[in-house]
Amino acid sequence: MIKWAAEREIFFTRSRPYKKNDQATIESKNGHLVRKYAFYYRYDTSEERAVLNRLWRLVNDRLNYLTPTKKPTAFGTDRNGRRTRLYDKPATPLDRLLAANVLSEAQTTELIAYRDSLNPAAIARQIADLQAVLLKLAKEKTEQLYLASIPTALPDVRKGIRIKAVS
Repeated sequence: MIKWAAEREIFFTRSRPYKKNDQATIESKNGHLVRKYAFYYRYDTSEERAVLNRLWRLVNDRLNYLTPTKKPTAFGTDRNGRRTRLYDKPATPLDRLLAANVLSEAQTTELIAYRDSLNPAAIARQIADLQAVLLKLAKEKTEQLYLASIPTALPDVRKGIRIKAVS
């Protein structure tokens, strides 16, 4: 993809110059979702990608249909005068969408039928199984990266001794 983009003079950067915290929002999401469900390992094979694609579908169903969340609505003060956040009642993202009344009747019934067909226990088991597969696939690569990051106390004698050339 980078080669394709370079041919079209599209350049990728991590952030704007002199703005070191540009990626803070994305990194917080990585910590919440990506790292929680897919861990800190490197996945770079097609087999790992297929497992991740199956995992993200399940995570999406769990978070959007089954997991209630609280949203901050305002600020208040406690009895000591400290500023505190006030939250609404916990609701799933689907419940919030339905409460907004922006869907047609057909869309509403379709989403409710899909939510009712989900089995939370089965989704949890499938997520755990896929995580076990990911751990198995990434184990050797991750161990090699970890071992390579640890400096050795002794020089590698297989590489020989380097002598500075005299000119």
